Amino acid sequence: MAQIEIRLPSAQACLRTIPTSRGTGVTTAAIIVAAGRGLRAGGDLPKQWQMLVGKPVLAHSIAVFAGLVDEIVLVIHPEDRGRAMALDTAELIGQARLFLVDGGTTRDQSVRNALEALAGTTTTRVLIHDGARPLVSVDLIQRLIRALDHIKAAAPALPVSDALWRGENGFVSGTQDRNALYRAQTPQAFHFDPILAAHRAHQGPAADDVAVARAHGITVAIIDGDEDNLKLTFPADFARAEHILGSRPQMDIRLGNGFDVHAFCPGDHVWLCGVKIPHSKALIGHSDADVGMHALTDAIYGALAAGDIGRHFPPSDPQWKGAASHIFLSHAIALARTRGFTLGNADITLICEHPKIGPHAAAMQAELARIMDIDPERISVKATTTEQLGFTGREEGIAALATAALVAL
Repeated sequence: MAQIEIRLPSAQACLRTIPTSRGTGVTTAAIIVAAGRGLRAGGDLPKQWQMLVGKPVLAHSIAVFAGLVDEIVLVIHPEDRGRAMALDTAELIGQARLFLVDGGTTRDQSVRNALEALAGTTTTRVLIHDGARPLVSVDLIQRLIRALDHIKAAAPALPVSDALWRGENGFVSGTQDRNALYRAQTPQAFHFDPILAAHRAHQGPAADDVAVARAHGITVAIIDGDEDNLKLTFPADFARAEHILGSRPQMDIRLGNGFDVHAFCPGDHVWLCGVKIPHSKALIGHSDADVGMHALTDAIYGALAAGDIGRHFPPSDPQWKGAASHIFLSHAIALARTRGFTLGNADITLICEHPKIGPHAAAMQAELARIMDIDPERISVKATTTEQLGFTGREEGIAALATAALVAL
């Protein structure tokens, strides 16, 4: 069972315990609100803790968000702390971490507690999701995150297609025009600072976070929702959710490793992870000998069970002599997307005594992200030495190790 990081009940306690310096750039957090006690769905437990296809309702959402965001804040009722600690989080992948925060007496108070817990951290974007919606999809989350590249707030919704009636005492008392009406869903996505400010200023309850945002001047874009993203409210909803989950393929997560070595030769620079670095030597290779990018490319191919660079770009073929390695990496990530996968995260370790990698790591991270068109926060570039042991210790060459996690869309 993976470890859950426990957070104290008050927002102020959380402010002191959630790390405030986890790097720079865009950091995305998901808040999953699960502090309610509603029992309309039947059973002896609140619906978010009831079992759905062999695991608690909440575990389904956690598993999806964990591959797509940096941190997850789970807002719980204090009585449910033991249940939260018992969650099997082994399905969490990538670099996402799970924190617990106690909720308030209303939904907006619970969200406020979670937002306050993240205040002062590097969080720049937040997705706020109802714990009773276990069927949220990777595609919907990704579309919301991409929307925040251009706007400050976005939320999914479905147009109302049924006729609408008003009722009184069990009888139809009138009709309601359905034009321009939508069924709201979650997660609802925001730039962090504006939605935190809105919740701090808000007085009284609110139906959802879009209501809070709009009350304080934030324009919220509507994106297409998902019919399967239902909210569990009544007993029949569980049966429908089980049917949907039973018809879906199980979450498909692929891991791949890549390893590459290139020897030094006379020269005045090396290419590492797409960045040209001045050096007293160069690297020997059929292409540009970018050992870091080669290892990452092979990791992606490995996750797809698609061989290695040599299979797709044979060194015997003269057209690849001196080729820029971004060609290989672009091909690998395009192949992954063609097969229905997205890159959850990648980790590259460069092994050498010189050149020093630290001053260039951020540029390498940015360049790899640009080539693959993903968030730089999903790429780690770091370095180590072999304490002057072996061929890298003797500065005869550079080695690289990479791991890539692919998640089915």
